[in-house]
Amino acid sequence: MKKSLIHGIIAGILTAAAAIAYQRVYEDALFLDFSKVINPGSVAGASIFGCMLMAIGYGLLERFKKPNLKGWLNVLITVLSFLSILGPLSMSLPLDIELPEMFPGLAIPMHFFPAMIFFGLYPCFTKSRLHE
Repeated sequence: MKKSLIHGIIAGILTAAAAIAYQRVYEDALFLDFSKVINPGSVAGASIFGCMLMAIGYGLLERFKKPNLKGWLNVLITVLSFLSILGPLSMSLPLDIELPEMFPGLAIPMHFFPAMIFFGLYPCFTKSRLHE
């Protein structure tokens, strides 16, 4: 389980870096400023939290020797990622923010970063079983 938590932290830090870079590029390219609504600290915290939850799920499956359920856990993570975009879609921003209709374009993709990066890195964290 401890190994899974380390994997979650690594994936979370990489996710945070990617999401913060995306935020900077998005805001700079479109001359936007959503700093009153979303900041690098909250992005990093959410990224690490999401990856830690996934790592705990994977760790529990390993602990209880249920690796065949990883596919179902991936489905659950994917569904939860899609459901999480309801937050940015329904959020009402402060009136003094320019172009609030651009906020979902910033926030929604970041909701998929933890799953994409965790799933992408997971094979790096596990032994290959191709030749068994």
